[in-house]
Amino acid sequence: MTTVVETGSKVKAQPSTGIKFWLKLLMYVALAGLVLMLAIAALGFFFGEKPEKVLDKTALVLNWKGPIVEQHSGNARARLIAQLSGDDSGDTQLRDVIAVLDAATKDSKISSVVLALEDFAGAGLATSHEINAALARFKASGKKVVAFSSNYTQRQYYVASQADEVYLHPMGMVYIEGYGRLRNYYKNALDRLGVQANVIRVGKFKNFGEPYFATGPSEATNQSDAFLYDEIWKTYTSTVEKARKLPEGSIVAGIEALPERLAATNGNAAKMALAAKLVDGLKTRDEFREMLIARGAKDTEKGTFRQVSFNSYLRTLDKKTGRGDSVGIVVAEGDIVDGEAPQGSVGGRSTSDLIAKAREDKDIKAIVLRVNSPGGSAFASELIRRELELTQKAGKPVVISMGDVAASGGYWVAMSADEIIADASTITGSIGVFGILPTGEKAMEKLSVATAGYTTTWLGKAYDPRIGLDPRFATVVQASVGNIYSEFMERAAKARKTTIEKIDDVAQGRVWTGAQAKERNLIDRTGGLQDAIKSATTKAKLAEDTPITYIEKPQSSLEKLLAQLGGAQLQQAALKFQLSLLPTPLPMQTKLEVQQDLQFLANFADRAPGDLPFVAMAHCLCAK
Repeated sequence: MTTVVETGSKVKAQPSTGIKFWLKLLMYVALAGLVLMLAIAALGFFFGEKPEKVLDKTALVLNWKGPIVEQHSGNARARLIAQLSGDDSGDTQLRDVIAVLDAATKDSKISSVVLALEDFAGAGLATSHEINAALARFKASGKKVVAFSSNYTQRQYYVASQADEVYLHPMGMVYIEGYGRLRNYYKNALDRLGVQANVIRVGKFKNFGEPYFATGPSEATNQSDAFLYDEIWKTYTSTVEKARKLPEGSIVAGIEALPERLAATNGNAAKMALAAKLVDGLKTRDEFREMLIARGAKDTEKGTFRQVSFNSYLRTLDKKTGRGDSVGIVVAEGDIVDGEAPQGSVGGRSTSDLIAKAREDKDIKAIVLRVNSPGGSAFASELIRRELELTQKAGKPVVISMGDVAASGGYWVAMSADEIIADASTITGSIGVFGILPTGEKAMEKLSVATAGYTTTWLGKAYDPRIGLDPRFATVVQASVGNIYSEFMERAAKARKTTIEKIDDVAQGRVWTGAQAKERNLIDRTGGLQDAIKSATTKAKLAEDTPITYIEKPQSSLEKLLAQLGGAQLQQAALKFQLSLLPTPLPMQTKLEVQQDLQFLANFADRAPGDLPFVAMAHCLCAK
């Protein structure tokens, strides 16, 4: 029921008094329910189940959920709501993976590691190399690593292949498909809709906007993709073949002969994987469990082998960090945007503030910027680079550690550093700039909608998505983008101690692997995060065992509590309270690629901060 209230010449629809009462009541009940649920969760944490006690002959089960990331995205409250709404895809921080494995290496009670990878969404090659290095340190201590899964995706298998023994369910498969991708090209569709993308770019390899103005990849794009993906594929196959003691080229040969090999096992993919020596045995889950019981110790209470999960073992680690000299790590992960940004993305202002905070901290003697970003706003990237430059001038060493991707804006931020270290498989480079100014004048014509009006200058209607792009404004944007590209190359040339001409030869928006970038003087050397930390420690003349400190936005007391609560405890708390009273958000749905691309184009005009008409982007649209 709705009542209408007239106020002068305005008419407003308002809920009736009765409805307003019930809405307020529902809101108060929901709020009280949320408070009660959090209280139950807190009691469960403080008085409930404590971290498991680790006994002798315990197997550490690495049952990671979701992808491996540098930093949790969002905040603890958002993750709580996701868990309670059943939409907790989860993720695992790389720093926690390394900490757990290194602690288990020294722990006499941990006898082995079990890679249980069914819920593991994988990681890029650079991140996987960090994990594999930690597994290698564990194996070097004389302890075994075994892996089991019902199926192995390409990313899961890359980590699993490093185990001493790899087991697969008899009805499972190992699915390795290689690298590369197909893109959608929207020019014909946009023409039918009456929409024009108006992509303005500098660099013949800067193909971010190509899907919107072409019907297929350009020769430059195909050339760049082939050079990049072939190198990454070579790294993948050689790493797996070395770990599994397979002849060189055996994985590629197996894919080429897949129909014949599968036919030879009557369509049994698991037997084919065993015959190809990709796995050491086929076992059901109970058979695998019995094998581990026989090798270690039985947990009679639970009827399985003695074990501790990744999260339980993580909670046993001492995370106290006392004051004193340390190396500060700032994480720059995700798209680079202007202003403030939550964890999981890079804010020009917020990330700059973290660097400044580390610079002003007398206990932080050096900074490692861990970059895992495809880029974004050129302006925001420059803000971050400038703070690193100021840190260098203040006398504190700066070392860049590149993760899976550090390209375009992700490379821009690295141009004020004492050393740049990238994984051999990092995607980097992409020195180029672009802008997209979508207009829909033909679409308006098809809708029989006219757009007109008076402006005091031509700039007032130079770019309005409802009408055509003024050629003079396109010239202005092109000049601005070109200027930013020139600045990009000048800064790169200065940082790499070379000429602009030599930078231009390897720029033009082209992406490279870390190994290829090293050959072209875009980085100093290949290596991982530990190499970067060691370098920063040495440059700051610190002791080898100097601790590290992650520089992050301080959490509130509530966020600290929620961060410590395990998912199982939250679910138990939820069961004790009727959460149906709470207004929960709808689960996030995976959108089709087409919808994502077209939505991106539709929103691009809104990326400019404030009332500015456009923003220059340094983004590579690249991923692994």
